[in-house]
Amino acid sequence: MKKARVNKDQCIGCGLCTSISDLFQIGDDGLAEFTAPEVPADAEGSVEEAKDSCPVQAIEVED
Repeated sequence: MKKARVNKDQCIGCGLCTSISDLFQIGDDGLAEFTAPEVPADAEGSVEEAKDSCPVQAIEVED
């Protein structure tokens, strides 16, 4: 399975990823975070879309 993470040094907390995938949320620090240990197979499309849509390219997805 793939893994995803948000680079907190780049994230601006715009929330676009949270509107695309429910596996992202805005944390107490005002920045996005990925909430699952791995990307479920049925959510790969939405996580990739969130990564591609991030205006500051703060989301990383790896195999």
